[in-house]
Amino acid sequence: MPETPPRMTHRILTCTCEGTMPVDTAALHKAGLPTSARPAHQLCRAQLENFRGALGEFAAVTVTCTQEAALFSELAEDAGFDGSLRFVNIRETAGWSEAAGKAGPKMAALIAMAGVEPAGFDVVSMESGGVALVLGAGPEALEAAESLAEALDITLLLTPGAEVTPPRRTTFPTLQGRIRKAQGYLGAFALTVDAFAAPAPSSRGVLRFEDARDGAVSHCDLVVDLTGNTPLFPAADLRPGYLRADPRDPVAVARIVGQAAQMAGTFDKPRYIDFSADLCAHSRNQVTGCTRCLDLCPTGAITPAGDSVAIDPMICAGCGQCAAACPTGAAAYALPAVENLAERLRAGLAAWYAAGGKAAPVILFHDEGHGAPLIDASARLGKGLAAHVVPVQINEATQIGPEILAAALAWGAGGVRILTHARPQHPLDGLEETLALIDVICAETGYPADTCALIQTDDPEALETALGRAVPASRATRSGFMVPGDKRGLLTLALSEMNRTAPDPAARVDLPAGAPFGAVVLDTEACTLCLACVGACPAGALHDNPDMPMLRFTESACVQCGICAATCPEDAITLVPQADFTAWENPRRLLKEEEPFCCTACGKAFGTRSSIARVQEKLQDHWMFAGESGAARRALLTMCDDCRTRQVVADGFDPIDKERVTGDL
Repeated sequence: MPETPPRMTHRILTCTCEGTMPVDTAALHKAGLPTSARPAHQLCRAQLENFRGALGEFAAVTVTCTQEAALFSELAEDAGFDGSLRFVNIRETAGWSEAAGKAGPKMAALIAMAGVEPAGFDVVSMESGGVALVLGAGPEALEAAESLAEALDITLLLTPGAEVTPPRRTTFPTLQGRIRKAQGYLGAFALTVDAFAAPAPSSRGVLRFEDARDGAVSHCDLVVDLTGNTPLFPAADLRPGYLRADPRDPVAVARIVGQAAQMAGTFDKPRYIDFSADLCAHSRNQVTGCTRCLDLCPTGAITPAGDSVAIDPMICAGCGQCAAACPTGAAAYALPAVENLAERLRAGLAAWYAAGGKAAPVILFHDEGHGAPLIDASARLGKGLAAHVVPVQINEATQIGPEILAAALAWGAGGVRILTHARPQHPLDGLEETLALIDVICAETGYPADTCALIQTDDPEALETALGRAVPASRATRSGFMVPGDKRGLLTLALSEMNRTAPDPAARVDLPAGAPFGAVVLDTEACTLCLACVGACPAGALHDNPDMPMLRFTESACVQCGICAATCPEDAITLVPQADFTAWENPRRLLKEEEPFCCTACGKAFGTRSSIARVQEKLQDHWMFAGESGAARRALLTMCDDCRTRQVVADGFDPIDKERVTGDL
């Protein structure tokens, strides 16, 4: 029986969508993308056999249409296709545009990025038994509770002073109270209640309540807040299981009541952040260092936890600002991982230029819920995206850190735009700090103003206007560096390559305070080489030498956490935020070196001359070491531990023998 020939590797199926857009197959072939010579006219209907045939011939198939992804997936399942099936949208993003005739390089970039295997991520599960606490101050809260009583286990908690008509029949508890403290998430809320009281059963016209007490605790799975007061949680709209509406808005109330009715069962959410505590630079030896993530988290999901922080995946809403700002890579975004996103960018930009792209493209980062509909609206109702704009979909705009912006520019992007809502759900402080940092580096290395910028709009026409300005000039130099496997390595390498390929490379750039890299400046006169800074440095940027009293420094590893400066007993360390690209090329720079001090008894090296001198200076006026009677004890300071111990035993020295020490008795 003849052997079955092996399937070819990959086929990309393109389509003109019934002639509504051109497909530049010549550009795709230049980029090395395996497409057919002619695109289909109607791949999802009349030419479905082209798709079925590809399933039998190729181990991987990419369809450049997302509208009919469900149909193609069903056909692949029916055919028993066990290979890789991917989809990429080149219609709304490139083909449906006034500039579609010039969009060949963009289509190549989009298809190449889709070819990068997406990274996996973990999920966490929240269990809700349907126990709901409805908070309110009026009849609308009672009506909401009554509506939910059939689906959920309801308790109604009325604000003190609320006037509510007693129900004819008690079907759920109605209590009084004021929330003092709230914590938790879907399935695990704990609320501390003051002025807590049960209703009097004899209430007639309005509910009357019995004697109140403070400090009651309510445990529930979800909270429906119709008080109209200040939210119980920061970034309240992002807290799973906490539903809030203005009681004066019946539409909003009806909406959250409908949501609450469906919130019983098991709910999965992504674990947005992968956290490595051993890389965290938050604290050492009870000295606080980096607090970037704590300062930026809008939901309060991050809390101090000893030398590191802790990130509660149940509360984390996935904004990614902690990961974008983390200087060590301890907090890393997982949807996708930063290395995976970088690989997509590298593949896309390489394909752009290979397909004949002349001008440098602009990368447009956008999310699915807001950015994708705006792009679709522009394609269907407006001019569509300009030919030089390559959209890249991510989970959250705020997950973009400086390493991604720098990498995009190094690989040949002419600019980067990040699209958000006109009124984002959470603050953009971290993203704005990232853009400000890159803006300083761009200004010092010859890039045009606003090379990387934010676009905040909900209007597709405004998006077209913001993106349709002058096309960036072609990049004379581009990098081809490979993506390293760690975020810190990507950050320093991408910035170095961004500088190397810049219009006017710089050896050193001064940066604002808070930058994730910089120098340690040492006052060598004050430093005694005690090396406390080496033991405290969480990033391994400061090093000693076991064979010689020495302090060395690796600038590319320094995250400017400040722990070394706070730990130094001589206040000999100053931090200088900067990007010294020359220093980054040197693995270890010598800050100070001394000859060792040798024990005056045995000759063994055990310290430095400056440290021994500093100890002698500080103790010279101490009663134990002062005057002629203290000469023997001063000599002990010049001995190693072993010799000092032997000498003390031989002399029979007793530090609490006042007669011997002072001569008073």
